[in-house]
Amino acid sequence: MLDPVLLQIAKTAILERFHTFYKIDKEALYKAYPFLEKQGAAFVTLKYDDHLRGCIGSLMAHRTLLDDVVSNARSAAFQDPRFHPLHERELSNISVEVSVLSEPELLEYDDFDDLLQKVVPDIDGLILSHKGHQGTFLPQVWEELKSPKEFLEHLSMKAGLSPLIFEEHPSIYRYRVEAIEDSFDAIEAL
Repeated sequence: MLDPVLLQIAKTAILERFHTFYKIDKEALYKAYPFLEKQGAAFVTLKYDDHLRGCIGSLMAHRTLLDDVVSNARSAAFQDPRFHPLHERELSNISVEVSVLSEPELLEYDDFDDLLQKVVPDIDGLILSHKGHQGTFLPQVWEELKSPKEFLEHLSMKAGLSPLIFEEHPSIYRYRVEAIEDSFDAIEAL
């Protein structure tokens, strides 16, 4: 189970943009939570009244987990190109979710039917990569796209490709996540 400090970090990273008295003390956090200093990949998802309001993340660990959560929380709130920047008046309607990803592994498959059999609904997050196109769905997307076929077809479209792309045998990577979520107001700021 993930430590709630991840939600506190995400909330404080967002609040720093609105108020100068919020600060993230990296050294104190590293001392109290040594796991934050290890490299990690995380997604931060914001929802407004249960509707997506921003979601940005890293697929591969390339910086400390602390830095990844801070950067992705700010990006989800203020730089997701699908949404206007978050306004302070929205905060009481926002929920925050932090998902920490395992290292993606290449999923070997023979054809589309074999791939459908190997994908684990509600558990697998997937990355589709093909000729410069890439898309990912976190495992939470299974709540909306219930079948492996539907999940994969929508993933291909998210990557800017046709569902027929599976005839060309694109690279598929699988990862798992641990996630923690709470309403913005219920999360204690650092």
